[in-house]
Formats: sequence, structure tokens, C-alpha cells
Amino acid sequence: MAIFLRYVRSRRPLGRGLRHEGPKSVIDRSVTFRLVVPAAAVAFVATVALAAEGIAPGLWKITNRTETGGVIGPPHESSKCLSAEEARDVATTFSPISRTVNSVCEPIERSLAGEKLTWRLVCKGQLDMELTGDFIFDSPQHYRGTVRTKAAMMGQPMVDSQETLEGQWVSECK
Repeated sequence: MAIFLRYVRSRRPLGRGLRHEGPKSVIDRSVTFRLVVPAAAVAFVATVALAAEGIAPGLWKITNRTETGGVIGPPHESSKCLSAEEARDVATTFSPISRTVNSVCEPIERSLAGEKLTWRLVCKGQLDMELTGDFIFDSPQHYRGTVRTKAAMMGQPMVDSQETLEGQWVSECK
């Protein structure tokens, strides 16, 4: 990042953190380091705190859109009241539960790193299915996510689908 100042012919110091470099002056690296590193540390701590605390409990408005076979359906709105425990444990709350008949599911692969949750569930049997999900919890009152489904029944591929979701905190539950 450079700050352009008018050219100073003298070799006198330009002030704390600045040095002379011909027709322009730039911020000294030590000043940049002192400003950028603490800002990055604050952002990292905020992200870790969000993951540790989850999202806000209460009433959430969820808007989802489903795309199946290249056709995007109209948005659908619903609401859900999340308890304090559900809001605190976003990895469990936003991961699928396998309830299949005539299929066996592998244990879910799940990762929660900072504000991002990803998971994958694979089931085999009469219905072979792979579900993947990516969620970003960008604040305690907002998230967005994508869930993709690939399936085949008795070896015949079915139409893949993708669902995009956006959640917005509304109020306390009543």
C-alpha cells in the first residue's frame, strides 16, 4: 500500500514510519506490519469466537432455492426456532441425519473450521446417494449454504439437485 506525497528534495526524515524514496514516499514495512498483523489477528479471533459460540438462538427465516436438472425453482421461505443448544452446535444442527431404508450410510465426514462447515454423507444400497454441504456462518445472525445431492436407484442415475439456503435471525422464539 503506498501513500503518495509531494516530492521533498531534502533528505530529512519524513515523519514516523515514512522514508524518502525519490519522487514518492511509502509507508515503511514496520508500520504496515504494526497495522496489518493486529487487524488480521482480530479477524481470526472473531472467526474462532463465532465458531465456538455458534449462531444466535431464536427464530430464523430460511430462504431456499432448489435447482434440479438445470431448472431453478422459485424461492421458498420457512422459519425454524433454534434452541440455545442447537445454535451452539452448528456442526450437528446443520448436518444431515441418515434415515434410509434398504441403504447403508457411511459415517458422516464433517469439518468445522472458523465460520465454515462442510460435510459429506454417502449411502449405498437400493438407493445410492451422495450429499455434500457447505455452510458459511458469517455472523451470529446470518448464514448461507449449499447442499448438493447425487443419487442413483438400482444403478440408474437420477437427476442431481442443488439447494441454496440463506438464514436470517428474526427474533427470540415465542
